[in-house]
Amino acid sequence: MELFTIMVRTVIFYFLIVLAYRIMGKREIGQLGIIDLIVSILIAELVAISIENIKDPIFYTILPIVLLVGLELLLAFIAIKSRKFRNTFGGKPSLIIVNGKINYKEMVKQRYSMDDLLLELRQKGIKSIENVEYAFLEPNGKLSIFKYNIFKTKTNYPMPLIVDGQVQTKVLKYIKKSRIWLEKTLQAKNLEIEDIFYCFYKGYKLYIIKRKDLL
Repeated sequence: MELFTIMVRTVIFYFLIVLAYRIMGKREIGQLGIIDLIVSILIAELVAISIENIKDPIFYTILPIVLLVGLELLLAFIAIKSRKFRNTFGGKPSLIIVNGKINYKEMVKQRYSMDDLLLELRQKGIKSIENVEYAFLEPNGKLSIFKYNIFKTKTNYPMPLIVDGQVQTKVLKYIKKSRIWLEKTLQAKNLEIEDIFYCFYKGYKLYIIKRKDLL
């Protein structure tokens, strides 16, 4: 009887977890952020405990899972609306390699070792750091790599100046521009910072996505 109960609970939780992850979104399948990872671990622990403790009502496990899914959806909604919240809890990309040179200070800040970097490069079939123009350590821990072109000439990587209507001061400093320059450039196009959803700088030009152009 206990064996049958365990089997039934296992099947129920299988379909419940599949449903939960479908509700939380397709991105859960391919990559996990910090919040997503915590929710996944908690759900796994709750299910494992419930399958072992068959004397406890199954509702004691279903309710916390539903609560966790609801909490994850709420936090995901807040993260979409608030970039500050998203950066605080989800993190933001870190530039590890710039123009073929290692950004060692950022590596120390992110506690990302040289062994970690070399491992990622080897897994992507890259023999030398010198072949990499840019490398970003993403919030989910993956390394996004942009190799030099065949002639190994520098390319103009798109630098985000405005994201979700917020000016990226660090990027402005990196390209040796000021907020005043950005405001004047936008005003010449009859635009204000508040009108911009996304703006990036490439090849000495601004590329703009306005809020009113969004679907």
